[in-house]
Amino acid sequence: MARLELKMRAWGWVTRRQASVATKTDEDVVALQRRHVPDNAVSNWLFGSLPAATAKADRTIPGPGPDADIPVRVYRPRQASHTPRPLVVHYHGGGFVFGDLRMGDWLGGNVAATVGAVVVSVDYRLAPVHRFPAAVEDCYAALAWAAANAAELGADGPLAVLGESAGGTLSAVMGLLARERGGPAISHQALIYPATDMTAARPAALANAPFLSADEMVAYRRLYLGPDGDPGNPWASPLLAAGHAGLPPALIQVAEHDPLREDGVRYAAALRAAGVPVRLTEYVGVPHGFVNFPGLCRGAHQALAEICAEQRAALVPDNEPVP
Repeated sequence: MARLELKMRAWGWVTRRQASVATKTDEDVVALQRRHVPDNAVSNWLFGSLPAATAKADRTIPGPGPDADIPVRVYRPRQASHTPRPLVVHYHGGGFVFGDLRMGDWLGGNVAATVGAVVVSVDYRLAPVHRFPAAVEDCYAALAWAAANAAELGADGPLAVLGESAGGTLSAVMGLLARERGGPAISHQALIYPATDMTAARPAALANAPFLSADEMVAYRRLYLGPDGDPGNPWASPLLAAGHAGLPPALIQVAEHDPLREDGVRYAAALRAAGVPVRLTEYVGVPHGFVNFPGLCRGAHQALAEICAEQRAALVPDNEPVP
């Protein structure tokens, strides 16, 4: 195993000291959710920022029930295009407990600019106030809305999903739900270090891994599923679905120092066994969450380049120029 990058080890230590979910009550978590990343030079360097080639706009869309509207952020390339733009629906990470639309600016903004796509980033409801399956239903409602309103959004090309960590899990679940519910048709899924089996034992050697320790994983699962939730439900653990045939072609990225590494590897194997095309890439020397810290981690930029290349290959005709 390659040595964990020093900058990521140090940042992981700082974040755990300040806000480890393993030591928080439900009330503490809700209080932390009210805090948002400031918009300044330091945070923009650390988490990345919207590229100049992309415009963004916030709006609210109908949710899965009354009084359950969902905030979304729409990213569009500033450069005009005479060809259909693909549509990518993005789900942020944060253990189903943290995260907001700010987390999509660097990743979603760059996908929009590089792939030439319209990207819709979804601010789904968070646990513990809104436990499973609230996030799943929000994400599917947003996916269906985006597909139904693609023309209004300026996206007439194929549809894809993209997510990191919890968002990767939700992206995988969207493939299952779209198959079960008869649509919308998803042409590609990009799953960045997803959790795919909440019943699995995790490697003891990574019990204190940065950003996602064994205790933190237990806390996230408790907060998300609640005391009576079933971790074996395929909407929570897509690896445990009865079958994986007919799911969208996938890019799955895993991190060497991530206790969820095997989740991604096993999901790739399950998709391949079902005849689904998969590209599986392992990024060495980095922990869970590395894509969200482009200012600290060189691997984040490599992962972004791969995501854009794979989604462009899957969604854009071969003869179209890069925007």
